[in-house]
Amino acid sequence: MWVDLSRQEWKTVKYPAEWALMYVGGRGLAARLLWEYMPAGADPLGPENLLIMAVGPLSGLPGPSTGKLQVAAKSPLTGGYGDGNVGTYMSIEMRKAGIDAIVFSGASRQPVTVVVEGNRVSFEPADDLWGLDTWTTEERLRKRYGRFAGIVEIGPAGENLVKFATIISQEGRSGGRPGIGAVMGSKKLKAVVVRGSSKADLYDERSYNLQAAKALVEIKGRPGYPFWMRQGTMATIDWAQETSVLPAYNFSEGVFDEFKGIDGFTMESMKTEQRGCPNCNMQCGNVVLDSTGVKSELDYENVALLGSNLGIGRLADVAFLNRLADQFGMDTESLGTTLSWAVEASQEGFLKGYGASLEWGDVKAFAELTKEIANRSTPLGDLLAEASSGACRRAGGCELSMDVKGLGVSAYDCHAAPGMALSFATSPIGAHHKDAWVISWEVQHDRFSYGREKAAKVIELQRIRGMFESFTTCRLPWVEVGLSLDHYPLLLYYATGVKYTWDDLYAVADRTYALIRALWVREKGGWSRDYDMPPVKWFKKPLTKGPLAGAKLDYDKYNQLLDHYYELRGWDRNGVPTRDTLHRLGLDFVIPTLEKYVKLS
Repeated sequence: MWVDLSRQEWKTVKYPAEWALMYVGGRGLAARLLWEYMPAGADPLGPENLLIMAVGPLSGLPGPSTGKLQVAAKSPLTGGYGDGNVGTYMSIEMRKAGIDAIVFSGASRQPVTVVVEGNRVSFEPADDLWGLDTWTTEERLRKRYGRFAGIVEIGPAGENLVKFATIISQEGRSGGRPGIGAVMGSKKLKAVVVRGSSKADLYDERSYNLQAAKALVEIKGRPGYPFWMRQGTMATIDWAQETSVLPAYNFSEGVFDEFKGIDGFTMESMKTEQRGCPNCNMQCGNVVLDSTGVKSELDYENVALLGSNLGIGRLADVAFLNRLADQFGMDTESLGTTLSWAVEASQEGFLKGYGASLEWGDVKAFAELTKEIANRSTPLGDLLAEASSGACRRAGGCELSMDVKGLGVSAYDCHAAPGMALSFATSPIGAHHKDAWVISWEVQHDRFSYGREKAAKVIELQRIRGMFESFTTCRLPWVEVGLSLDHYPLLLYYATGVKYTWDDLYAVADRTYALIRALWVREKGGWSRDYDMPPVKWFKKPLTKGPLAGAKLDYDKYNQLLDHYYELRGWDRNGVPTRDTLHRLGLDFVIPTLEKYVKLS
């Protein structure tokens, strides 16, 4: 479905059937749509950028953690491809409406909510919602459209074009770390509501339901399931402390003295309820009361980056900052890396012109800054709304910014984890862990190695995890409790009638990665391996605390590791897919465009 916000018109468009075979759906489909229909060099916050909301062939169906929606656009934060997935009823409702993707083009003159009901689209004025936080916005829309309507929205951060604004659903579900919420805000699109009128067509519904039931039973029978239901990803705090990868003080250290105050056991003692995405039987959202008595939904990433990374050792305070970010509609991880950069930059003298004097652990100051960032209401808030990567280009201190390609790194310190550093550096959206969480394997397998086998492991995980982005389902049943991957080709076959082997699916993942890299080359007007380098701090400033004190990355060895990665992917020494690789993956159509910007090998 194509929605033109400038003209307030819409139409249903059929895309080529071969695209479904080549990319499966979700991320892969979004990347191809951006390549085909977004003008090269488009302003990320201009009307020519496309905002895409896509599902995959397993999205929204009964089955293991299928309630996911992919959101994608050219990122205003990185200037390249950006995406994320959101847990939302919208995935279910889009499938019921027979929609694989909604493409938003242009920009509305006034705030608008787009409502899709069956095969009809309406453009509802949203002046009464503009300026409201995400929780209030969704509450009002649910009163109008029903409890199970598919709803996604932005908050003030998206409206004010904060570069790390996200798209929010169901209070604590957030997606689009590279500023996809700002793209939505630039289009004056406050919210999208979808209500389907039928049910998704399946190739073999009976077999699909039986296979899905087997998967759900297997999840609950896995040995790790009971403890997962107690702590979810919050158990990672203790593990990260033990392995010296818990980010502390803007990733200066891998251990935090007060970690017990923010760990999974502390969370258990405070937990009031558990939440999850639709169609999930292993909910990861642990809800606690924050320091003001309001509910806040926590996981490892936001607790580490808004906790130990800011020098905060009290979980209720972390929950307070996390809740503010969700209500304002901004990425909790990037908020953490931006605030931690601000503290260190302040202490190094880079923010004198902004009157900033920040200290670690100052929750009150961080809360005020969060509000100022969301509203761009002060010079410092306006600066930090650009994220650490943008702020440092204006104020200085870029060696302190913990980002890759502009996106702040997720919550794993890599002074002593070159494989995870490579994973961050080569993620298709910037430094995000979701595409290759190699660190749990790495700390058990010669963590200081820079060998070829480590690059191969990163690619293996990028392939598997990348497929979850195209199935558009959650990876956690496999990652956290060990659900067999063998379920997924069967579910895919029973849903679509198309038989994929895992080799076929790996080819889809490689094709999608190469297409996204081609998009980056096109939008950057060239490419350098410098874009695939982790933050400089990990090379220059060693750890000073914990059992790995003195550890840091080796620059020359990392470059050797990057060479291994490029070779295994079939990319040249600058990180561009070779002509043979593009041909093998069926991406010949990108070659003429790439030849305008780089010399293909």
